Amino acid sequence: MASTGPPQSLKRSDTSFTREGDQLIITPLGAGNEVGRSCVYMSYKGKTILFDSGIHPAYSGMAALPYFDEIDPSTIDVLLVTQYIQARAIPPLLLGKDVLGAARTGSGKTLAFLMPAVELLYHISFMPRNGTGVVVICPTRELAIQTTFKGRVFMTHATKAIYKLLLSDYVKVSTVSVEDMLYDEQDILRSMDKIEVIDFHQTLEVNGIRFWCYTAGHVLGAAMFMVDIAGVRVLYTGDYSCEEDRHLLAAEILQFSPDICIIESTYGVQLHQPRNVREKSFTYELLLILDEYWSNHPELHNIPIYYASPLAKRCMAIYQTYINSMNERIRNQFANSNPFDFKHISPLKSIENFNDVGPSVVMASPNGLQSGLSRQLIEMWCSDKKNACVIPGYVLEGTLAKTIINEAKEATLMNGLTAPLNMQVLYISFSAHADFAQTSTFLKELMPPNIILVYGEANEMGRLKQKLITQFADRKTKIISPKNRQSIEMYFNSEKMAKTIGRLAEKTIEVGETVSGSLVKKAFTYQIMAPDDLHVFLQLFTVNISHRITIAYSGAFGVLKHRLKQIFESVESLPDEEFEGPAFRVHERLTVKYESEKDISLHWRSDPISDMVLDSVVALVLDISREIPKVVVESEEATKTEEENNKKAEKVIHALLVSLFGDVKFGDNGKLVISVDGNVAHLDKQSGNVESENEGLKERVRVAFQRIQNAVKPIPLSVS
Repeated sequence: MASTGPPQSLKRSDTSFTREGDQLIITPLGAGNEVGRSCVYMSYKGKTILFDSGIHPAYSGMAALPYFDEIDPSTIDVLLVTQYIQARAIPPLLLGKDVLGAARTGSGKTLAFLMPAVELLYHISFMPRNGTGVVVICPTRELAIQTTFKGRVFMTHATKAIYKLLLSDYVKVSTVSVEDMLYDEQDILRSMDKIEVIDFHQTLEVNGIRFWCYTAGHVLGAAMFMVDIAGVRVLYTGDYSCEEDRHLLAAEILQFSPDICIIESTYGVQLHQPRNVREKSFTYELLLILDEYWSNHPELHNIPIYYASPLAKRCMAIYQTYINSMNERIRNQFANSNPFDFKHISPLKSIENFNDVGPSVVMASPNGLQSGLSRQLIEMWCSDKKNACVIPGYVLEGTLAKTIINEAKEATLMNGLTAPLNMQVLYISFSAHADFAQTSTFLKELMPPNIILVYGEANEMGRLKQKLITQFADRKTKIISPKNRQSIEMYFNSEKMAKTIGRLAEKTIEVGETVSGSLVKKAFTYQIMAPDDLHVFLQLFTVNISHRITIAYSGAFGVLKHRLKQIFESVESLPDEEFEGPAFRVHERLTVKYESEKDISLHWRSDPISDMVLDSVVALVLDISREIPKVVVESEEATKTEEENNKKAEKVIHALLVSLFGDVKFGDNGKLVISVDGNVAHLDKQSGNVESENEGLKERVRVAFQRIQNAVKPIPLSVS
């Protein structure tokens, strides 16, 4: 079952409960009913996973980060990153950066607290003679959360290779102030040391969490992660594409159904045009398309093509390194020539190096037109109707690209002024995100019982949810689209199953047959193996521990042997030469040896049965020792000491009765007279009898005296 609730703190607590099974929690810390800052938190059976750690391109500074303040980073076991685009928030998470924003100096924090307080003091006519009236404590950086991430981070080889280049480029082109920068170049380098790599289809295990990844398409190195905790499997797709493009493979279709599928919903119910139609309408898709098209059309050779991204140029080397991750067409072409060695495309370092004379094609980033060379070009060209801007991918709300797509009449410049928007603006989706057709087909192949939609604009996600509910109505599939910080709770009953391995697995076990061996638990798996196999599978070795104890015993050794024969079937005498004196073995497990007139020794090897035999023999030896007659002569000093102890005990008893009942006096015949609210009780200290007309008081006094006497005068141990 699944349920959703209001935003709540996800910091690990010690409370434990079960409700129809073990609780699994999934919470979007980003990408919940929004596109951007992909970050999903999951916990199950005390294990915690974080999927992705992206930022929101439409925001800057702390506002762009996921809601890291909702979790305790020190409890995260594993961070799994599906692609380099969703890794931009890793440095502040890994390196102990502040993840809860602090307002700038002079922004009005103190004033916001002070104004209501001043108004209150005015209304109550507060005077200086009244002392301190208000103390203002401002929630500044002292209250900011420092991340304490101690988990491990995994991504594919290609993702890690591009990660460093992408984040370095992000730092360089960012237009935010220095104090709003999330990290710098040194932070990126330090974070690289903490990132581990995983191959596609490679299974790893960290602290009981098993996971592996599949090809996701979308971009080079993108992966879909499957996580297995105690048999419950969760698939996180990240950004994926089921359509093979000019250089990348399509997302893999899994051969089994996960219990939960967390899937992107960027395009909702929208459908992409067929790729051949899109390429016909838009002849400049990516560098591969442009170069190929220019090669086939000599009349265009006098029109230069630029790609204005130093990052793209550096990434070309990475693409060539991971050529085996691409589709068959590119691999075959690479055998003869380098498909990324473009003949008609030149790099453009900066706007200062651009000779804006005559027609040209410039591929510039970012596609949101928020900053960088793309923003500079749009400001230069937006007023001329001869120019055109083609936006080939998904754009976020709040960006300039989203504004001009919606047929805006003017564009806001970086300096705050506006300029007329006369240029043509075309939006042709060459996005590598899955559309509705791909999402629907993918989910029909998987058939997961639980689907969680993330990374989609609220309206589009809502329409997708309704359409999927209709499609999967006959299968009772649960489809949920949580908001940021909204937790989804699911409950799973996991059966404990133990597998026999080694020698025990050589024999077929019949139903009802008892299996004897060592039960070994590792994370959430159980195995039964023969003790002799422990060193084979666990590098453990079995050992026998021999014990020896000496017990005081002054009775006849033969009497002890006779008494033991009455209890145990097997009591055998041993040769005197072997043990240098009389000895016998009990139940073939315990050896009893005569040491001297005052003591004996017991020898055995530790195991449950031998330990029980030992306990029985020791108990019998102690019992026989107590039966031996002893002569005790009491001296005058001992008698005197006992009298003193009795007097002290009587004083203590009297004091405790006074503390309980208040009025306690000495009466006739050594009895105590106890008065409570006009009722009187007479207590005989020798016999403990109580006389009173009030039955309630009588019973209270009797019980109290009995308990006090037991505490003050405990029963002495018998010495006879």
